[in-house]
Amino acid sequence: MSYKSDIEIAREAKKRPIQEIGAKIGIGTDDLLPYGHDKAKVSQQFINSVKSKEDGKLILVTAINPTPAGEGKTTTTVGLGDGLNRIGKNAMICIREASLGPNFGMKGGAAGGGYAQVVPMEDMNLHFTGDFHAITSAHSLLSAMIDNHIYWGNETEIDIRRVQWKRVVDMNDRALRQVNVSLGGVANGFPREGGFDITVASEVMAILCLANDLKDLEQRLGDMIVAYRRDRSPVFCRDIKAEGAMTVLLKDAMQPNLVQTLENNPAFVHGGPFANIAHGCNSVIATSTALKVADYVVTEAGFGADLGAEKFMNIKCRKAGLAPDCVVLVATVRAMKMNGGVAKADLGTENVDAVNEGCANLGRHIGNLKSFGVPVVVAINHFVTDTDAEVQAVKDYVETQGSEAIVSQHWEFGSKGSEELAKRVAEIADSGVSQFAPLYADDLSLFEKIERVAKGIYRADDVIADKKIRDQLRLWEEQGYGHLPVCMAKTQYSFSTDPTLRGAPTGHSVPVREVRLSAGAGFVVVVCGEIMTMPGLPRTPAAETICLNDAGEIEGLF
Repeated sequence: MSYKSDIEIAREAKKRPIQEIGAKIGIGTDDLLPYGHDKAKVSQQFINSVKSKEDGKLILVTAINPTPAGEGKTTTTVGLGDGLNRIGKNAMICIREASLGPNFGMKGGAAGGGYAQVVPMEDMNLHFTGDFHAITSAHSLLSAMIDNHIYWGNETEIDIRRVQWKRVVDMNDRALRQVNVSLGGVANGFPREGGFDITVASEVMAILCLANDLKDLEQRLGDMIVAYRRDRSPVFCRDIKAEGAMTVLLKDAMQPNLVQTLENNPAFVHGGPFANIAHGCNSVIATSTALKVADYVVTEAGFGADLGAEKFMNIKCRKAGLAPDCVVLVATVRAMKMNGGVAKADLGTENVDAVNEGCANLGRHIGNLKSFGVPVVVAINHFVTDTDAEVQAVKDYVETQGSEAIVSQHWEFGSKGSEELAKRVAEIADSGVSQFAPLYADDLSLFEKIERVAKGIYRADDVIADKKIRDQLRLWEEQGYGHLPVCMAKTQYSFSTDPTLRGAPTGHSVPVREVRLSAGAGFVVVVCGEIMTMPGLPRTPAAETICLNDAGEIEGLF
């Protein structure tokens, strides 16, 4: 049986005018700033007007560690949101915006899949409403102002060897990881080493996703540390006098984007940090606003639960005062088989033993999520090649972990395929059984927080960090940053820092290569193993097959 591609399904969508979608959640025409007919930004005036309303139920969608077999976290988020609306609930979804880097690299698209998609799919995967361009521009403005400040006398006495602020571009480009700037003589400034991160790894992105409003945004931008002096004292963004102009560039980007699912249900798509190098969640302002206008809000956190969900709980919830009522953990039979040692080419053949072998990864995630005090439901994202015996093996295993697994066929059937999952999730969310608490307290030392995540979530034996890193953490504590949470940057493919170690490895160590203080965002980034904050393109990037056809339509996004 042949199936339509995601982009073919998205083109056939019967979209409603965005004003109709806004009306479903009480947003009037005057509070929508349209970008065409099918997407709009929501005004700050409306956001302020609903702040006193009671919050709805918050449902987090996360997943096992990603494999080339695919898991479908965004697809499940969209499918569950549609399913809740199908059973009569007032629900909406909140997801992140897509980065051009992975879309032209390995991923090819980030708007869901099959009959569980957000539309307009092409816009969302490309330039959308320009938020990422605004973040790149604001970040680049600060980069230019730092070097200009040094050129015109360096009043703040920046040690040019200790400029922390890199440049960014929203593309996977390994050649830019380390560069030399200001070459070419006196007129071009003072030569120094620099580098590029991908835009989603920018602290500006993290701040936009954690700020409550424009005033909070400007304050946080000013708090960013951009360099150090010879005496190691910090130089802040506000010392360069850049935060005001940066806020101006980000004014529109701070407003959440309203779009719709294939079934014309409302969706906020806003912000997009990666969970393997940042906090990996959509914006606080989008989630908080959604909770005021919907009875159920389904949101997602990036990559596996060891990264995205951990940071959702320990960073986003801590900063925004949020508490999830239920967690949906996405797994696939195909991924279980791959974790059990089956090659990708052989995933279509039934192998119950491999499913059982691979379930250890799933079990580790269930236990980790329960340690936060939240109820967990496993969503088996169904593939047409799954056999009844393989699905039953996953269900039986999940039952031994004190949870339950529900098959969801939203990719193939939309909300009709996710009804059972939606009913159970709503029942759990309404029950009030969640006793959410972060993994660690604010008053632990920074290194103790790193150990809590490494040992409690990754199940590592120890954390390896040299004296220079430990001394840096202690210095930040002395400077008043010890209360901050930690943001672990590591490979998404394994609980360890070795991407080839699948399943549920134990007996490993977590080597800390570098620590970075994101004082504006409000966390300490801990770079582990070989993870890069500027990805590279794969041998055969998706960009090679993305093009316009004879009808002027985009091909290759999937």
